[in-house]
Amino acid sequence: MTASPEAATLAIAAAQAASDKMAEEIVAIDVSEKLVITDVFLLCSAANDRQVRAVVDAVEERLHGLGSKPLRREGEGEGRWVLLDFGDIVVHVQLAEERIHYAIERLWKDCPLIELPAEVHQGRRRVEPAE
Repeated sequence: MTASPEAATLAIAAAQAASDKMAEEIVAIDVSEKLVITDVFLLCSAANDRQVRAVVDAVEERLHGLGSKPLRREGEGEGRWVLLDFGDIVVHVQLAEERIHYAIERLWKDCPLIELPAEVHQGRRRVEPAE
C-alpha cells in the first residue's frame, strides 16, 4: 500500500507553502506501509523560531484552502519543533539544529520518498534519508 492520492496532494501543497516561506530540506516520506495512523510525514527546516511559526501558518492556510484542518498542533509554544497532524499527513517544522539532532529521516530510511515539484527545492538543499 502506498500513500493515498489525497495524502500526496496535501503533502505537495504543504511543501509548496513551506517553500514559499523559505523552509529548507523539504522531504515527504511515505510512511503508509509502516504506520496506520498517517500516510505521509512532511519534514522541513527553518532558521529560527519566527520562521518556524511563519512556515506553520503558511502550511495551515494552504491546507485549509484545500478543506483540511489540523487535528492536532503541538510544540508551538517553543517554536523549535512544531507538529501539525492533518490525519493523512503529519507536518514537522523544525529548527535546523533540532532536525539534525532528532534525525527523523534516519528512522524512516526504508520508506519511499514522495516526489515533490522542482520549485519546492529550487535553490535549497534537499536531505535524503540516511542509510
